Amino acid sequence: MAPAMPVVIYPPDEDGGRRVRIDGEIFGRAYGLRDVAEFLRRAGIEDVDEAYVAASVLIEWRGGGPDVWEH
Repeated sequence: MAPAMPVVIYPPDEDGGRRVRIDGEIFGRAYGLRDVAEFLRRAGIEDVDEAYVAASVLIEWRGGGPDVWEH
């Protein structure tokens, strides 16, 4: 299921965490694709897994794609 809301993943910080914003709200810091998938589930997007997060063109990755987790 595609997100019906804007999803932005910000560049990694010094600890390797990336802020996750969904529909204008910061959901927290993710340290991997599993965390991003969990934030999306909490936002009401069902059937999301790590493969979906990595492949989705609807997620805006800033400062590197889904494979970048170090500052």
